[in-house]
Amino acid sequence: MTAQTIDAHYAALLKQNLPRVIRSEAENERCIRILEGIERKGKLDHAEKEFADLLTLLIEDFEESHYALRRSTPVEAISELLDANGLRQKDLVDVFGTESVISEILSGKRELNKDHIKRLSSRFNVSPELFF
Repeated sequence: MTAQTIDAHYAALLKQNLPRVIRSEAENERCIRILEGIERKGKLDHAEKEFADLLTLLIEDFEESHYALRRSTPVEAISELLDANGLRQKDLVDVFGTESVISEILSGKRELNKDHIKRLSSRFNVSPELFF
């Protein structure tokens, strides 16, 4: 396939689907359906890959701005990890040393230190960034 053929095929894909900045949920769903249709095809040619990349960028941009999760605090992260794993405060003594340190951290009276963060991320197999 020549560059000219690829460009013509890409232009045809653009003309057929008219991609643009996504501003509504309906437009986002339309782009997702188009992308899914392209991906179902299996082996894609260069123009289809380029068009799929464009749709992916448009979808990601919309979803990052409309569905962004708020950043949790370290205490919220610890509480969520405890709940998700069916644990109680006392189950983290191996991380913090004593139950009183755990209580102080979870009540906001004390900050996490580097060792706490290191042990928490190792214990729950999560990025240390979660606790900053």
